[in-house]
Amino acid sequence: MGRLARELGMLLAARGWMLATAESCTGGAVAEAITAIAGSSGWFERGFVTYANAAKIEMLGVDPLTLERHGAVSEAVAREMALGALTHSQAELALSITGIAGPDGGTPDKPVGTVCFGWAWDRTRPRVRSERRHFAGDRIAVRAQAVRTALSGAIALCHP
Repeated sequence: MGRLARELGMLLAARGWMLATAESCTGGAVAEAITAIAGSSGWFERGFVTYANAAKIEMLGVDPLTLERHGAVSEAVAREMALGALTHSQAELALSITGIAGPDGGTPDKPVGTVCFGWAWDRTRPRVRSERRHFAGDRIAVRAQAVRTALSGAIALCHP
């Protein structure tokens, strides 16, 4: 993860961009991977850890109706989390993660290992992209794969 975080940092610095994160099931693991890098204060603006739905609503402005209709683990919520992190920060790029890392909490529609991601950018005309993935393994493995996916998605958005 360190390699991905360093690559993202170089790309953000080259663009003069700052990053904000909004994490649920990873509990700040993306922010931890980033801040493990010396000098990351030059491109990492802030991180939100919004594990509870109330925190998603209060800190990121996620619509309670979106949570009710789609559930916390959904692309709709991931998009709103990313847009909320962009709006409630000074960053030019924001990423979000919400999922079910396990070992409990899965359903037939959303089994353990289901993780949704959002990436938002362009403060003047906000744009957002999202995706849903399913990862195998235990809680540690799911969370690690989620961090790698979130960083990789941000890297892809930073390439010219």
